[in-house]
Amino acid sequence: MVQYISLKELEKRKKRAQKIIRELKKLFPQTKIALKYSSNWELLVAVILSAQCTDKKVNEVVQKLFKKYKILDDYVHADLHEFEQDIRSTGFYRNKAKNILASAQIIKQTYHGRIPKTMEEALKLPGVARKTANVVLGNAYGIVEGIAVDTHVKRLSKLYGLTNETNPDKIEKDLMQIIPKKEWFAFTYRMIDYGRKYCPARPHDHAHCPLVKIK
Repeated sequence: MVQYISLKELEKRKKRAQKIIRELKKLFPQTKIALKYSSNWELLVAVILSAQCTDKKVNEVVQKLFKKYKILDDYVHADLHEFEQDIRSTGFYRNKAKNILASAQIIKQTYHGRIPKTMEEALKLPGVARKTANVVLGNAYGIVEGIAVDTHVKRLSKLYGLTNETNPDKIEKDLMQIIPKKEWFAFTYRMIDYGRKYCPARPHDHAHCPLVKIK
């Protein structure tokens, strides 16, 4: 069900978003993706592995994984069951393994070994939804078509009054309405940094979180 908001509420959210972005820039002048990778393909693998898993755990896993599977062809010819065990500790490993190896086949055959450069093409890859596509396109090519809504962005956007939605795609649409496009890419990583450092999902002294004072 679509939630319609008034123009007055939209303006209110825009002003709040501007204040939040200003504060986030003070707290985190520099920000970037936390995942470790050395090619666009490795970026895609790492982002798929990061679903329902911490970046810290993914970085531990890929440290070994990227030494074992050095190039795209290594994934194209990989044994599914062996690959499942290689990524097991990231959770949901059967689906992730199937999606990664299927994507490797498609990227080799359809895109001549290159990661697609458009949202439409990226979304055709197995296991790739808008969040993954936004992260990959932004970091690989500097192409920004939306806002990557990960668990931190989802939780904090609702907590700080930027959306009433719970579905990531709907949250993304709400955020795109109230945040200037030039801020879309960095907004995700500043929110992740903020969630980790100041306002985690676990119980904490929320009253003293920096963004609480923003009305």
